Amino acid sequence: MKTNFFLIAGLAVTLAGCNENTAIGNDREAQLDPPAKASAIEPASSALQNVATAIVKPETMSDADVAAIGGTKGRCVFRLTEIGYPVFVYETGTRGFIKLNGKLIPVGADGADRFTSGDLVVTTRMLDDQGNAGLQTQEMIVVPPAAEDELGYRGYNICYQ
Repeated sequence: MKTNFFLIAGLAVTLAGCNENTAIGNDREAQLDPPAKASAIEPASSALQNVATAIVKPETMSDADVAAIGGTKGRCVFRLTEIGYPVFVYETGTRGFIKLNGKLIPVGADGADRFTSGDLVVTTRMLDDQGNAGLQTQEMIVVPPAAEDELGYRGYNICYQ
């Protein structure tokens, strides 16, 4: 009986430190953690320089990142989940921003649903479905410079006025 108690107590102490997740969206005490700083804004040519294309994956943008690119007013947002943080913020036919390799990369419109920055290509396509919260489903294809394969993601789209 005592052995079980000590075993359980030891396990509880070991697991007590497992709640220290600093990923975007996890609740943290504001007075302990300073606000997140925005990622650097760089063109694809420098943001992805010397990075293996196999490890380039879209990353979620923090509130600070979204503020640094001018917010979402008048723009559309691609999210991997309906309640998730933005992965791609864009204005149809104009420009957008995607976060890759920890950097915010501005991309210019190269067609209605196609955006580029150097050899980086991002395309979007609306799908005939919607999520549980009513957001339109969307597909986003990312082709990093010198990539052998494209990366496809399904998520959700919302446009703000």
